[in-house]
Amino acid sequence: MTFKTLIRAAAVAALAVTAAGAASAQDSSLRANFGEISLNAGFTPDPYTVSITAGGSVNGGNLPGACTGMISNAPDFQVTYRAGSLPLVFRTISSADTTLIINGPDGRWYCDDDSFGDGDAEVRFSRPQSGVYDIWVGTFSGGTARATLSITETP
Repeated sequence: MTFKTLIRAAAVAALAVTAAGAASAQDSSLRANFGEISLNAGFTPDPYTVSITAGGSVNGGNLPGACTGMISNAPDFQVTYRAGSLPLVFRTISSADTTLIINGPDGRWYCDDDSFGDGDAEVRFSRPQSGVYDIWVGTFSGGTARATLSITETP
């Protein structure tokens, strides 16, 4: 292996590590900041709500897709869901401009900013999968804010 080839290989390896770090900044294996719940289709009360502190020091814009907002490394909340025929909808409610980032059971990232109106976010799964939903509630402008995460099957 020539010196030039060795340098090129090292540069490619460094780039791969950097890209992987940016995509995996959020660690769903960490304990959720504000707890977890298991819900089955048809759950009551509906909506299920939890008070959280939105925001953090990690830029959610580094995740795949159209994610935005400042979030924490650990999920804010975790839902283990057994699906039925109803949709599953996650919403934020806050006086601050909040964002929503969800890592679904399929490993994909789902993101929103402002779809619920007035600076609040909403992610809707029309045909939800059974499994774990790791949820981050971010703040659009940074800092932290009090927020409510609402989980419902009745949009």
